[in-house]
Amino acid sequence: MTRYIMVADLRRCVGCQTCTSSCKETNATPPGVQWRRVLDIEAGEYPLVRRVFVPTGCQHCDDPPCMEVCPSTATGQRKDGIVTIDYDLCIGCSYCALACPYEARYKVDDVEYVYGAAATATEVARRDQQKIGIVTKCTFCVDRIDAGTKAGKVPGVDPEATPACVNSCISGALRFGDIDNPDSAVSKLVAENKWFRMHEDEGTGPGFYYLWDKGAL
Repeated sequence: MTRYIMVADLRRCVGCQTCTSSCKETNATPPGVQWRRVLDIEAGEYPLVRRVFVPTGCQHCDDPPCMEVCPSTATGQRKDGIVTIDYDLCIGCSYCALACPYEARYKVDDVEYVYGAAATATEVARRDQQKIGIVTKCTFCVDRIDAGTKAGKVPGVDPEATPACVNSCISGALRFGDIDNPDSAVSKLVAENKWFRMHEDEGTGPGFYYLWDKGAL
């Protein structure tokens, strides 16, 4: 089997937001919509306080609550674990957004531009009317994965088959790959380090692992 996951090494993330910018550029998301966000959190107690940067977004759960509440079956899950949205089926009810514990879904009801009423040439060229009035989210750049694997590329190894946010990460904090493959980088990172998953106690089985310390020798 194949189970694609993303790994964020919190020891390496510098909070540069390059992954956020790369995601917006790649997916042409409108103002206010950030499929890949980086949370800026203060940790510790004074005077030993430090900043921790936490990349987040759709967790591509094993048991996605968003899919369970979708009345139109627009939200689906592939055999490789990627959670998808069929824009032709989505009716914009936003039940999925309410069910998602990660606040990873967005609905845009009107066309918006960065500079107000005036659209840039890029915004005009990349405007997708199909995404107005329905819900959108991170897809793990599934189109890149499918096109890359069809061309014989390996997701998480070859940039052509890897999510844009991972390719752009300047510190190497983000990694992507098949956790069911013991030889993959993500499998080794998870095996060799201490990690946690967001809201794992809710039984969602997130496909996003956060590393924070070395594992036991």
